Amino acid sequence: MALKDFLTKQGLKLMQDPRFMKLVQDERFMSAVMQAFQLRGRLQSEFDEQVDRIAKGVGLATRREVRELKRTIRRMQGELDRDREPLKYEGGSDAPAED
Repeated sequence: MALKDFLTKQGLKLMQDPRFMKLVQDERFMSAVMQAFQLRGRLQSEFDEQVDRIAKGVGLATRREVRELKRTIRRMQGELDRDREPLKYEGGSDAPAED
């Protein structure tokens, strides 16, 4: 949290600096900032695709595949729990008392 607080304070100081505010209002600067963010996103996407290709080539599961498997396991576990629920009360000692 100390880093987050530090960065927040520095950001607020920067926002109060008239030189920074003038820079932010410059269309060329903001265009360059947006391009930098877009470049980062494209590079991250390309990197992820390369990692996926290499993982498949080596026979490893990718993050996406592991996430899908976990989701499927959770769904199947829920279905199994729902299917077992009626069996709990059939003839077991946990059966609810009938009036």
